[in-house]
Amino acid sequence: MKIFTTVQIYQADGVTLEKQGIASDELMERAAQQVFDWLHGRLQGAPKNIHIFCGIGNNGGDGLVVARHLLTQNYPVLVYVVNYGANYSKDFLTNLERLKERKVWPVFLNEDADIPTIGSEDIIIDAIFGIGLNRVPEAWVSQVIANLNHSKAFILSIDVPSGLFMDKVPKEDKGIIKSNYVLSFQLPKLNFFLPQTGIYVDHWEVVDIGLDTDYLKQTDTEYELIGKNEVLPFYIPRKTFSHKGTYGHSLIIGGSYGKVGAAVLASEACIKSGSGLVTAYLPICGLHPIQTALPEVMAITDVDEKIITDIAFDFEPTVIGIGVGMGREKRTQSAFIDFLNTNKIPLVIDADGLNILSEHQQVLNGLPGQTILTPHPKELDRLIGKWTDDFDKLKKTKEFSKKHDCIVIIKGAYTITIYKDKGYINSTGNPGMATAGSGDVLTGIITGLMAQGYTPLNASIFGVYLHGRAGDLAAEEHGYQALTARTIIDYLGKAYLDLFKDSEFVKE
Repeated sequence: MKIFTTVQIYQADGVTLEKQGIASDELMERAAQQVFDWLHGRLQGAPKNIHIFCGIGNNGGDGLVVARHLLTQNYPVLVYVVNYGANYSKDFLTNLERLKERKVWPVFLNEDADIPTIGSEDIIIDAIFGIGLNRVPEAWVSQVIANLNHSKAFILSIDVPSGLFMDKVPKEDKGIIKSNYVLSFQLPKLNFFLPQTGIYVDHWEVVDIGLDTDYLKQTDTEYELIGKNEVLPFYIPRKTFSHKGTYGHSLIIGGSYGKVGAAVLASEACIKSGSGLVTAYLPICGLHPIQTALPEVMAITDVDEKIITDIAFDFEPTVIGIGVGMGREKRTQSAFIDFLNTNKIPLVIDADGLNILSEHQQVLNGLPGQTILTPHPKELDRLIGKWTDDFDKLKKTKEFSKKHDCIVIIKGAYTITIYKDKGYINSTGNPGMATAGSGDVLTGIITGLMAQGYTPLNASIFGVYLHGRAGDLAAEEHGYQALTARTIIDYLGKAYLDLFKDSEFVKE
């Protein structure tokens, strides 16, 4: 699912009006009808007090249309206009007149107006600001918004939470609606998925307002939201006349005294994601644990008992996953850098491998093309440097990816895969996956996919999706708190099977 910028959304509106031969107020009517249908379908006439707060732009016009439809169905509705300026949009004024024709006069809220009392069992529809907001609201408007947030009423935002910018992070949150639910027109917004802005959106859903399909299909975007429909075409089916060599030989390099489990998890995830063969390279202390835990995995040991000091093997793997639990001892760092300076085999680098890389960035340009890096936020910080906000983080990650021809997977609630100028936002996963070893599992999954012939980019996007989906399926049975990294591995098979089950995408 594509994610459009503000400019692209306005262009889509314009193309739709021209090609469908409709006026802008007709498109507004269509959009607001979708909001009404969503709400009416859930309330079914229940006598909830509904407070609709409208701005003076097109988002406010949407709110006025919703109000008109709700009143037609005899809902108890109160309409307020947050009168923050004199530049009323044409469609706002059109729908204000239509509301007045029904003998409904909204309450205009100005700087000195009393803030209405709202009960905790009421419903607020937020239509104050839309996607065009580019400045901080005036203090009195921010206070109105703060009061709405403190009301404890259910807040439904139209298209985007009021006060939330599309392309930057606000300096303070007093003037931003904290939405219980957002109905986003046609496509989701990038700010739903970033840590500093996504906190204002509890749940979201897309409503189809009939924008021109050709424009939507043909327009390239910087970001895409990845769900089942997006990854299913990546899937490589297994052939009848194939053997273990058909699906590659993965090498997992990692582990150190006390952290052998990381290499065990990565190796198990690698073979359960479909790699034909898996060999683990560990210090001597890891041999018995991995051979006991994973009889399917072969093992090679370093000469050292506790750490990796010299990476040497006598076969040519298809792909190498390296760094998990490896530690940062000086001899380990030297072995890692020496290995990178001569290696030409495709790589997935995680954990301590990333931390060592951040201190030896001179070797980055010698990595194989499209090497995959899987940092969590602190590891990313060490790699690319400080960022001012989440939007700057994405910009700097893209620059880093282009400079070094690498794929960067930014792990988080919505893991984002970056390759050069394009970002892929994952839709699966849950808070229960914030647990030790979860990242090691992801490294193993991606390594296993590459071994089977997936391109590095497809392996990254697909691997992140499978990892999250396995975690979702596991959480349904075990809950968030009891979810472990190994449980994610146990549900990998179900995640694969789930690809071929019909389901409607809704992200909560």
